[in-house]
Amino acid sequence: MLVTLAQGPARWKVQLFECPCPGDDARPGGQVGEVELSTSSPLAGTLGEPAAPRSLPVLCCVSPPGSSALHGHVRGSGGFAGFTLEQALFGLLFGVDASLLESPVIVCGLPDGQLCCVVLKNLVTSRLSPGDPKALVKILHHLEEPVVFIGALKTESSAEDTHPDCLVALGHHGRILAIRASWDEAGNLVPDLRECRLPGPVLCAACGAGGRVYYSTPSELCVVDLAAGGAPWKPEQPDGGPGDLPSPLCPISLGICSVVTLSVLSEMPEGGARLLALSTGGRLMICSLALSSDAPCPGRATVADSGQKIKELLCDIGTVSERVSSLKKAVDQRNKALTCLNEAMNVSCILLASREGPRPISCTTSTAWSRLQLRDVLTATLRLQNDSGFRLDRGWALCVQVLTSSQAPDPDVADSATTYTIPVDQLGPGDRREVTLPLGPGEDGALDLPVTVSCALHYSLREVVGEALAPSESFKDSCLDEGPPAVLPEQDGICLPLSEHTVDLLQCLRFPALAAPHTQAASLLGPACDPVDTFLGTLLGPRGEPAGPASLRAKFLPPSVATIKVSAELLRAAVGPSHSGTSLCCATLQWLLAENTALEAMRTQPLSSVQGVAPDGTEVHLTIQEVTVTQVCAAGPLQAIEIQVESSSLATLCGAHHAVIGRLQRMVVQQAAQSCSPPDVRVQYLRQIHANHEALLQEVQTLRDRLCTEDEASSCTTAERLLQVYRQLRSPSLLLV
Repeated sequence: MLVTLAQGPARWKVQLFECPCPGDDARPGGQVGEVELSTSSPLAGTLGEPAAPRSLPVLCCVSPPGSSALHGHVRGSGGFAGFTLEQALFGLLFGVDASLLESPVIVCGLPDGQLCCVVLKNLVTSRLSPGDPKALVKILHHLEEPVVFIGALKTESSAEDTHPDCLVALGHHGRILAIRASWDEAGNLVPDLRECRLPGPVLCAACGAGGRVYYSTPSELCVVDLAAGGAPWKPEQPDGGPGDLPSPLCPISLGICSVVTLSVLSEMPEGGARLLALSTGGRLMICSLALSSDAPCPGRATVADSGQKIKELLCDIGTVSERVSSLKKAVDQRNKALTCLNEAMNVSCILLASREGPRPISCTTSTAWSRLQLRDVLTATLRLQNDSGFRLDRGWALCVQVLTSSQAPDPDVADSATTYTIPVDQLGPGDRREVTLPLGPGEDGALDLPVTVSCALHYSLREVVGEALAPSESFKDSCLDEGPPAVLPEQDGICLPLSEHTVDLLQCLRFPALAAPHTQAASLLGPACDPVDTFLGTLLGPRGEPAGPASLRAKFLPPSVATIKVSAELLRAAVGPSHSGTSLCCATLQWLLAENTALEAMRTQPLSSVQGVAPDGTEVHLTIQEVTVTQVCAAGPLQAIEIQVESSSLATLCGAHHAVIGRLQRMVVQQAAQSCSPPDVRVQYLRQIHANHEALLQEVQTLRDRLCTEDEASSCTTAERLLQVYRQLRSPSLLLV
């Protein structure tokens, strides 16, 4: 059988596979059984992915006396070991079922401190007779710290039973647990659990003869004798009372540090031992220890001659030098990380304190059309300006999220928005960084407007602080070993919003009629055409006329028109004194198209009407004219500006109308906080307009219901009337004051 301990999304699980027979395929056979282990603290990983454990678990196989499971066939990796316990302790720990079945037991020590076990034969038969999977797992104890070692040793010399009589578990921070069979006051055999604390943190351990436990810390290799001391640990009868761990335990340093793997090669008749040790520096050492079993505490290993001792001293000096270099490197990394964190905190404070008004670090967005790979592409240029006194160095990145109008209404689709991450490297005070990103059109040739471009600064804690908190290669202590998972938050960074810019249809219009002669040909190229349409257009010649739905609508139906009336006083305050030399109509048109970089010619020409081309190739006509409104204000006629949008495409008309309305809404909000109250209006007139609009909306519903039931001859008249009603709704008599 092959036993594995795997980490799932939320729990550890023990899996059992059939081992291949000799000569067969070397891969494991089919899975025989599986059970999940309960954990006191769920693993906090991303969705569907397990989190990296702070330390590896420990896995071992325990068999009862007489079992053939451990007769030279236990192999494993990591912390896997196998041993046999005396019959009394085995039955007390794992139950009657394991004793009667003579089944090996898998004992697991988890990083959260749990010590649990699974009976192997019960796990094999769990698929044949399904039951409660929790009944297969038994929790023996909880060390409240990561388990790094599980072993067994013989604490009492007995000729009758040579199997170990004590189960030992050792935690990362030095807590040691010893379990033996003992007698209670009523004369019943019960498990006796004793704990004490050793100097830690513990990197590895091994059990030897005579009740000795060898364990390693970053600074030394120690040995402790659980069978030594003035109060031996004996399973006495109730009249004598239960024994205890030797008090105090006496760990003795053996002059070796930073051992990460330890194994007992052999025991010497006079009480010594030969250990095989691997250090953090990669040195594989065989240590011969001369330990006396009669002494209360083991002594330091002796050497035969002075040359060997000098060699060992030089090795110790090299080990200490490695530790000093590792500590110095860790301190330098932490100091550098603290400096970066201080700068990040300063940048966060100045950005959060300047949410209104000019920001010390800003990001502006402008759009323009470019010709890429024989097609027109709308690009956004983002300018990150650092006007603060701090430097944006390693760890900072500019995150840009592009969200189209088709994704915005559904909150579940926000995750599918296109996100760009641009590292910001060494952006000092006064520096500027420019980034150009494509906005569309997509592969289908369509450009969904409006497009929202959100910019934010992101500071990666994982990139800057993670290296400083990571364990050192040649030295590990308790705080370094558990630093990154416990200190860093789940987000792994700080996000500071900078700006949000909406790209609408008015910013994407192109004006081939106003372009310069040397750029007019390039501006007339328009969106990319389908090769089949281009071929058919060439065959038709100059007299050929396209017969698509858009062309038929433009030929036989009048263009769609939408009008908006705005108070001249309100627009005059909005455009400001910068357009004092031009008429209010020209200033209004320049104000509406101020964010369109393609209309440079309008800066010098007094235009009140302009014709542009939308991204889909349809034409849009903007006309600004002065009108007089007589029935709105009770004091008399009002001077107003009428903004008229005209296009043969309803979709283009709606996009342009939506863009104009958005600018006027922002203008009203800004002017409402600065100017006085609006003029006195005739409420009765407004009520009449509202009633007329309600009647038109009701007529629209009636006409649409009638179109579903009428025949083809009658539906033409109904459709014509429906278009007339829509024209009236798009040209209301309301005035924005």
